Amino acid sequence: MVDRNLFSLGTLGAHPAMDPDRIIQGDRWRIGVITESLIRFEWSDSGRFVDDATQSVLNRDFGPDAAPEFTVIERDGWLEIDTPSLHISYNQAPFSKEGLYATIKNVRAIDNTWHYGDDQMRNLGGTARTLDFANGRIPVGPGVNGTDGWAVIDDSASNIIRETPEVNGKANPFGTWVTPKPEPTTDFYLFAYGHRYREAVHDLYRLTGPTPLLPRFTLGNWWSRYHRYTEAEYMTLVERFEKEGIPFTTAVVDMDWHLVDDVDPKYGSGWTGYTWNKDFFPDPKRFMAWLHEQGMKITLNVHPKDGVRAFEERYPELAEAMGIDPKTEEAVQFDLTDPKFMEAYFDKLHHPMEDEGVDFWWLDWQQGGTTRQPGLDPLWGLNHLHYLDSARADGSDYAARNPRPLTFSRYAGPGSHRYPIGFSGDTVVNWESLKFQPEFTATASNIGYGWWSHDIGGHMFGYRDEELEARWYQFGAFSPINRLHSTDSPFNGKEPWNFHGDVAAAMTAALRLRHAMIPYLYTMNRRAAYEGEPLVQPLYWDWPEIRDAYKLVDEFRFGTELLVAPIVAPAEKSVQRAKADVWLPQGTWFDFFDGRRYASRPANGRRIEAWRGLDRIPVFAKAGAIVPLQEERAGEPLNSVANPQSLRVVAFPGASGSFTLWEDDGAPEASVRWASTALSLHLGETDGAATAATFTVAPVAGAADVVPETRDWTIVLRGVDASAVGDGGANVTVTSDGRTVAADVSYDAATLSAVVKISGVAATDGLTVTFVAGLPVAGDTVVEDAFAVLKDAQMLYLTKETAYAMVKELGKDALPALHTIEDLHGVDESREFDSHMPQPVIQALAEVLTRA
Repeated sequence: MVDRNLFSLGTLGAHPAMDPDRIIQGDRWRIGVITESLIRFEWSDSGRFVDDATQSVLNRDFGPDAAPEFTVIERDGWLEIDTPSLHISYNQAPFSKEGLYATIKNVRAIDNTWHYGDDQMRNLGGTARTLDFANGRIPVGPGVNGTDGWAVIDDSASNIIRETPEVNGKANPFGTWVTPKPEPTTDFYLFAYGHRYREAVHDLYRLTGPTPLLPRFTLGNWWSRYHRYTEAEYMTLVERFEKEGIPFTTAVVDMDWHLVDDVDPKYGSGWTGYTWNKDFFPDPKRFMAWLHEQGMKITLNVHPKDGVRAFEERYPELAEAMGIDPKTEEAVQFDLTDPKFMEAYFDKLHHPMEDEGVDFWWLDWQQGGTTRQPGLDPLWGLNHLHYLDSARADGSDYAARNPRPLTFSRYAGPGSHRYPIGFSGDTVVNWESLKFQPEFTATASNIGYGWWSHDIGGHMFGYRDEELEARWYQFGAFSPINRLHSTDSPFNGKEPWNFHGDVAAAMTAALRLRHAMIPYLYTMNRRAAYEGEPLVQPLYWDWPEIRDAYKLVDEFRFGTELLVAPIVAPAEKSVQRAKADVWLPQGTWFDFFDGRRYASRPANGRRIEAWRGLDRIPVFAKAGAIVPLQEERAGEPLNSVANPQSLRVVAFPGASGSFTLWEDDGAPEASVRWASTALSLHLGETDGAATAATFTVAPVAGAADVVPETRDWTIVLRGVDASAVGDGGANVTVTSDGRTVAADVSYDAATLSAVVKISGVAATDGLTVTFVAGLPVAGDTVVEDAFAVLKDAQMLYLTKETAYAMVKELGKDALPALHTIEDLHGVDESREFDSHMPQPVIQALAEVLTRA
């Protein structure tokens, strides 16, 4: 039986009634001042208003810490409401443009006055239900941020959530149920936060409920393909991934796990199904147990629209539960509005398969938004009920394996972040689709939807372009969820070994990097759940008054430490590199991969073109950034997501910095036990002169037993001069718990990195690495990097040589002359090759010559 406690308003954390002291009310209108910037407006012809939770909104009383300052004056029939953030004027009549408006304060905007019914022309966007069939950019719904300083979320059409003992005269096993409002009302929220975008999203979470804490495994790599796998083929695939050293944490099995083509036409199509195809999977429990042994979780695709028909193995018991004689072979209709059906749907269909090994469900609802209940979207209902049911703690094998709830489905409107993870749908395989996904992902944070999972590599149609696939994998490594996917076409498999040379290497490197980033990603997972900070964020959240922060839509913040600018266009043949347009905020930045330094001195930051070969995309870390990664250890499972025994911490010089690594025991969020490890970089300075610098790993705090007793640490200071290490590591000392410990110290010239390796450090002792000569930033490697650009350039050798000589002699002062340079030692007489420098080569050299 379903656990009704899982569906209670208390479990949802709902406190839907507004504080009476913050309500201004007339006979048929009501205004709630939830915060100084968040206002609720209601109109009811009957004078009865909604104090229930709705599909989107759970909490309207933010408590005493959010008590807003406001005044209310009535003058000549007009109501004037004033807060520090806005001024509202209302004529106390039915809402109209002329009779209800608000002026937003403290914002630089032309149209900072909102009128009821205004189009949200300058809304910065939220997200969309799906990218199905998207061939590039599509429209998205509104978020809670706009450059005019206001945004509106309309909740008028939402159903309400109530404690409901009976539904349609029948006992309700769920306790709560989603029902239509007793009567229509107008009900919307004005977000008037100016350019305080982050604060607006924080209060959206307070209004609609927080993002849950994800299980750790979700942050690794997912394998997915619409393909008729057999058990043997899937196992061979997983073994090949392990042989190639490519980690995966999640096995997605698309719809062909169940009977499809073998369904008698009298029952309809095989699109919906709940019976394993035993020709493909003779022993499903064995198959799923084997995947678990490989360190993988498993999710199955389900299309529930056609209900349960007589060919299904579990039809007889489900029909009887619904009062249908199985002998009639009458189909059990899928009816999301019937609690009795939904109870049987879970208890008779899904729970048995979960106990056999299914860890969560891919709800692939594609059939519109209509149910028997007006206004109830079946997608939202499935997300809501499946997510809550997946939290069952009933002593079953399933509950023991999966202590945290999880589902995987499309977006169903504001509040959908409560039901992660999002499946963004079936995109077309082309550059246009890739180009839109970074923007689409970042913009979704404006509506609080932080855990999108895209079809990385593209799903269908389109064309084969190996460079495109590599760039998509690299974006996937820096996406919220990294799930590869494709159609069943024999030409569209996404296995890296199906691609050539450098492309396969780039794909494999991206997947390994993603798995290595799990410690960083899990810390950001905690930040998203507890602090309301999505992993991927638009630049303008932090720099709202700088124009370039809005224009560079492909670039985004990736957690607290990194800026990412995916490459979303093909390489230029002449330079054998592709570019991303990048904006660097004011400060010192380092290329995450090779440690090259970029200075951004103007207050408004700096635009650059970042040119990269196929091996990586532009990722930047600010001075003082610290990024913890996990390292593989011999003998450890490749796909492990356990709190790691070996950690590699990459830090960047130029400023002191700190980072707290968070790890836990994987328990349900309500009872989770946390361990924190403080990582800090301190640059000493005396009278302007650099002195000893330290990198410190503090003793673990909190639940120390959830992390390994001892750990191996690799501390990497990237972007530093070799003198930080000294001859044979003479300038580095390492201590733990006051004792000097042995360390392996080296310098990697390719990435300008000081590397310090220490083994067997007790988690309760901590660690201090001291660089006695400080951590001087590496000098600019202009000549070496210019040579690398010219080496790959497809152009006349003699022109290359002339350009290289010029760079060696003049450094960045050579840049103006590169635009007109010609080979003076023998121009190609046939003019088959232009002796001028190709413009892309000049642009790539310009990046090198102007970095610092």
